[in-house]
Amino acid sequence: MRAALAALGLAALGLAATLAGCASPEPRYYTLATGAAATPVPAAANPLWIEVAPVRVPERLNRPQLVVADGNDGGLKLLDLSRWSSPLPDELRDALSQQLQASLGAVDTYQQGLSDVAPVYRVTTEVVRLDADLGQRASATIAWTVRKLPDGRVLSGRTHAELPAPGQVDGMVSAYRQIVAATAADVAAGVQSLRP
Repeated sequence: MRAALAALGLAALGLAATLAGCASPEPRYYTLATGAAATPVPAAANPLWIEVAPVRVPERLNRPQLVVADGNDGGLKLLDLSRWSSPLPDELRDALSQQLQASLGAVDTYQQGLSDVAPVYRVTTEVVRLDADLGQRASATIAWTVRKLPDGRVLSGRTHAELPAPGQVDGMVSAYRQIVAATAADVAAGVQSLRP
């Protein structure tokens, strides 16, 4: 009886070790935000109010996983263990808003949830292209529009960028952050050109 119990115990330990060895690795989550806190609502009498609308992205990129070129002509690969911390349109919008608030000293009424404040500048963006060859480069074309309210004056532009992305996923995400920063700089210049 003791021998049978010992054998059963060893079999259970062996099964537990086998199952532990088969456990899937946990995914790693990435964000495009820089880690700095969002600008608080300023105490100034006339702050610059902006509204950064949700970013439109191609449906093929609107996934939890990061998407990269797979090396085949036009093929894509989902990195199952490398995921965005929130949906990609939200990642892009939040990172762009963070950059614009910091560079313009502005308040994003959309991000702050200030529905009773009318923004003076509305920013809309659309990702035309966003791709990467893992360990090599990341590139993007982002179309943007700044509309001054209420007079409706509009300024539109496109930010094109191609940057080296050495290493693996960390390098790619870092390059994407730089692309968002370049887009925010272009948009901020657009806002400044529409100011009185």
